[in-house]
Parts: sequence; C-alpha cells; structure tokens
Amino acid sequence: MTMMKLLAGLALALPLPAAAHEIWVERDAHGPARIYLGEPAEVVPEAGDPEFHRLQNPQLLATGGKAVTLVRRANHIEAAVPGKGDVRVKDDTVFAPWKSGEQMQGAIFYARAGRAETKGTLDLELVPVRANGDRFTLLFRGEPVKDVKVHVIAPDRSEQEIATDAQGQIDIPQQGKGRYIAAASHTEQAAATIGGQPVDSVMHVSTISFVR
Repeated sequence: MTMMKLLAGLALALPLPAAAHEIWVERDAHGPARIYLGEPAEVVPEAGDPEFHRLQNPQLLATGGKAVTLVRRANHIEAAVPGKGDVRVKDDTVFAPWKSGEQMQGAIFYARAGRAETKGTLDLELVPVRANGDRFTLLFRGEPVKDVKVHVIAPDRSEQEIATDAQGQIDIPQQGKGRYIAAASHTEQAAATIGGQPVDSVMHVSTISFVR
C-alpha cells in the first residue's frame, strides 16, 4: 500500500504526484533534523524520491530566532536545529496551484518531529494531549477537527486509518519500538495566496513523526 491511499479527499483534490506525497521530518535525540518529501510508508530511495527536487526551501519554525543552516543531501534536507524542542516545518511552494473545477486550489504542507510539546503552532497540527503521550488532538488554527481520517504508519511500515472523535482526538496504538508517522489533511474554502499565486481554496496537509 502506498501513500496514494492516504486520504481519499486529498487524492481527489490534488493532481498527481501531489496526491501521493508528503513532507515529514525525522530527528534522532537532539541531532540534526532530516526533512523528506516522498511517501513515508515506503523506503526512501538512496537518490531521493523522484519529486524530491520540488522541496527547495522548507521553512523551519520556532527556532528561537536562531539561523538554521539547510544542507541538501541525496534524499533529504538536513537542518542543524538548535535546542531540544520539537521541530516544525512549513512549505507552500512544493506544488504549484492547480485548476479544480472552476476554481484554483493550492496546498500547504506542514511537518512536525517530536511529541514533547503540548501546544500547537502550525495551522494544521497533530498535538499530543500529554507530553510524549499516545493521544493526539488534530487542531486547525487552534480548534479541534472531528471526523477526519488520520493515516498512521507504524515502525514496521504497516498502515491504518483512525478517525478523530468528537473532540478531534485519536489514540495512536502501541506497535513496538521505532518511528511512527501520522498524517491528516483539511480543506479550507477560502481565498489565499499560495506560492505567490491567488487560490480559491487551500488543502492543508500535516504530518507528525516520533520515536517510541
């Protein structure tokens, strides 16, 4: 199974290859963050995903005002993020806006690594209810979003979808040690500017990764 099956709404709304791709961030301990574009349920090719070239300048957030050096590797972008906190990334320039029916639509990608902080800062974010806990709330600009399917990838790359409840929350099951990745999307029917172009609606796509 590939990430093309991640979110039915996303697949319908985005042209390929946008429907099949995510941005996600991996960080081990307090080392550098690795920012990927591709399909997180699949092994990242050594030479990078075929669409990796589209990831040019991801914006790192909440770095305490410190400059962060981005180094382009073969299959990811490495960021020497300072401190011990969770890492957050935003990018609205990966895929150019496209025609959806009679309107223009664009996509903003968000990614977070870590679950130590219980406050959300991204427009769309899976936020742990308790630090390093297994229960998360899907927040869109600070408000819980219910009845959204969250795609969860376990360390063995097995996949499942879990719908947020009435409080916008899900529990990510324990499936052994290793890295977990969860992803969700939310469409906003509002005019905006994406990648410097005006659009009529925005598809927000967000991931979180953490290690158990």
